[in-house]
Amino acid sequence: MKVFLTTMLFSLSAAAFDAAAPSHALPAEIEGVGITEKLGQQISTDLTFTDDEGQPVTLAKYFNGERPVLLTMVYYNCPSLCNFHLNGLLDVFKNTQARIGVDFDVVSVSMDHTETADLASKKKATYIKALGQGGAEKGWHFLVGDETNVKKLADELGFRFKWNEAAKQFAHVAAAYVSSPTGMISRYLYGIEFSPQTLRLSLVEASNGKIGNIVDQLILFCFQFDPSKNKYTLYAFNLMRIGALLTVILLAAFLVPFWLREKRKGPLGV
Repeated sequence: MKVFLTTMLFSLSAAAFDAAAPSHALPAEIEGVGITEKLGQQISTDLTFTDDEGQPVTLAKYFNGERPVLLTMVYYNCPSLCNFHLNGLLDVFKNTQARIGVDFDVVSVSMDHTETADLASKKKATYIKALGQGGAEKGWHFLVGDETNVKKLADELGFRFKWNEAAKQFAHVAAAYVSSPTGMISRYLYGIEFSPQTLRLSLVEASNGKIGNIVDQLILFCFQFDPSKNKYTLYAFNLMRIGALLTVILLAAFLVPFWLREKRKGPLGV
């Protein structure tokens, strides 16, 4: 049963499963599980959780207007998918120029309201050690919360999960949620892994250009996020606009000197 559930949830994550899928096509164990995108949704930053140090916190501590936030909903005792997802994120973090705690923050929230801050602390220690980046412990936070706040956050993210009693685990899909520094959802990144460039561009986009460089801004202008491929792809219209602009610049570079020479010659051409 566990192998079956894990296989199905991998498939759902890769396909960005949506509620529009016919319910009769899905096994009962995962019926109703998935994500409904709520781009532009403002996360309630007054929701209260407990951090990995056992201290009560509100989400406002992390969505404080300083940096974009990558949010994940996992659970720390998950025997399969959550670990694959967190490991995938770890690989991306190791291979991107953006740094946790400097360019962006990461907030991992347990969907299991019975999990404890001690468990969150141990999970954090494992991943911070594996990441090996100085200062990352100040930017990657592992939270637990009561059932009310967990469900409220999940609803705002459009994240639908449920407990499977037979398998003794939660049925859910894998996704990361990129938000603005104030908590507005700007991008959904599905699956257990995605490219470092996709993460970086998503963060640049979420920060309204406050992080990244001119090259990142140019790439964002030329590329558009394709949800079906879970990455940024070339945007033909913007490429045409750039081509037209370059044509105008080249014509101007050729014609302006010509016009100036003709003007100096005077009306008789002398």
